[in-house]
Amino acid sequence: MEDDLNYTLPENVWEVFEEPKANYGKRESNVEFAKKLRKRMKLASIEVIDFFEDQPNSSALNVIRFQLLKSSTSAAANYRAACRARSKREFYAKLCIVVEETDETLFWLEVLHDSKIKTDNSLVAAMGKEWQEILMIVAKAKANTSI
Repeated sequence: MEDDLNYTLPENVWEVFEEPKANYGKRESNVEFAKKLRKRMKLASIEVIDFFEDQPNSSALNVIRFQLLKSSTSAAANYRAACRARSKREFYAKLCIVVEETDETLFWLEVLHDSKIKTDNSLVAAMGKEWQEILMIVAKAKANTSI
C-alpha cells in the first residue's frame, strides 16, 4: 500500500485547469497556472474584505458581510491547501470545498446585488463576474479530476 504521507502529486494533476488562451503560442506550465489562480483567488477575497470596510452597518448587511467574508476567504484558503495536497484524494476533497465555497460567495454577491441594501451595485457586479469566472475554472477542475 502506498504511503499517502510521502505521496507527491504527479505533474499532470494540474492538467485539469484550463490554460489561458492569450499566451501567443507559449504554453504556461500547469504549476505556473495554479500559482496565478492562487493569487487571483487571494486578490478576489481581499477585494471582498476591502469592499466591506467602506460599508455602513445595518442588520441585513452585517449578515451578508459575515457570510461573504467567510465564504470568499475560505475558498481562497482551501484552494491554497488543495495545491499542497499530499494525494489525489486530498486534492479532490479540497477542490470540492473550493467549488462549494466559491459558489456560496457568488450566491451572497447575487443576494447583495439584488436586494434593496444600498451599495455600489456596479462594484458588486464586478466582484460577481470575477467569482463567476473563478467558479467556472474550479468546477471544471473538479469535473476533470479523477480519484
